[in-house]
Amino acid sequence: MRVLFTGASSFTGYWFVRQLCHGSHEVVATFTREINDYSGLRKKRIDALPQQVAKVYSCPFGGKSFMDLISSRDRWDVLCHHATDTSRYKEADFDYVRAIDQNTCHIDEVLKELSARECKKIIVTGTVFEPGEGAGDPLLQAFSPYAVAKRATADLFHYFTTKYKTAFGKFVVPNPFGPLEEERFTSYLMRSWLKDETAVVKTPDYVRDNVHIGALAGAYADFVNRDWQGYVKFNPSGYVESQKDFALRVSHEVSQRWQKPCRVAFAEQKDFNEPLMRYNTDPIYGVVSDWNEAHAWDEIAEYYREIK
Repeated sequence: MRVLFTGASSFTGYWFVRQLCHGSHEVVATFTREINDYSGLRKKRIDALPQQVAKVYSCPFGGKSFMDLISSRDRWDVLCHHATDTSRYKEADFDYVRAIDQNTCHIDEVLKELSARECKKIIVTGTVFEPGEGAGDPLLQAFSPYAVAKRATADLFHYFTTKYKTAFGKFVVPNPFGPLEEERFTSYLMRSWLKDETAVVKTPDYVRDNVHIGALAGAYADFVNRDWQGYVKFNPSGYVESQKDFALRVSHEVSQRWQKPCRVAFAEQKDFNEPLMRYNTDPIYGVVSDWNEAHAWDEIAEYYREIK
């Protein structure tokens, strides 16, 4: 298939594109900025993308260059819209209006042009932290304005894909971890142990859904490959457990591979600003083809050992 993909410089986007290329799809990846404007992990991910990926820079969703790109081809099979503004995404003052505008800029015109070029499938990435998404707490409230913006983005795509009779899929991301991720919980654990420090978990009571990025990417590629009509949603799930149990799991797996103690301590949780439990509902371990759990732990242990 010919895939138009936005957001390939992100952690999940990089792995999704890599997996799609393994499936022999033709991937055209768009980026909002020029290549010289990227640095750090985002630049590393772009440089590491498979060589067959066609990269188009200064091409924000819905902009003139994006529309020109669509018009330059006589056929598109699927749009994978993964790009979104994640700057300060955890903050209460996140600019959700700006994010929705960027995520859905000229959405009517975009889908009209894609429909004219035989595109029959649109896939938008969501997050388990959106309102009404996943399972856990009874209210399933949004975690942040960012999560609200993601929900609004999906709702707008649902509306306009119905207008153009295009199949619409929503792929809901939980808590992925693995090589090339940003500084988050798992990377904090790994870097603490590399310095022979005890990692202190401040929110051990939260129940979350942590998933190996390789398995999540495999599930995403499988989702892209499916045939469906109308609206389909997929909520891939990995390790559903408390952050305490997940930290102990990572410690056990990594200590075996590094042949050193990976110590972890647990503070009494005092911050309950987020819902206590939130997780996805479609288990993927043992279902995704060509993925090996032991190899995935080998990969993450080696990645952090090399960047010490």
